[in-house]
Amino acid sequence: MGGRQPYPSDLPDEAWKLIRPVITAWKAKHPSLSGHAGQYAMREIVNAI
Repeated sequence: MGGRQPYPSDLPDEAWKLIRPVITAWKAKHPSLSGHAGQYAMREIVNAI
């Protein structure tokens, strides 16, 4: 999970395996206009939500 301690509310690996292909496909269809890849991992963003 990067450089932090996981929270109890973080997405478990099994759930991430289901969600990751959906997010990856969406990001492929909606690239950044500036070409920026993003500073944060998508899993961390999902965990924040």
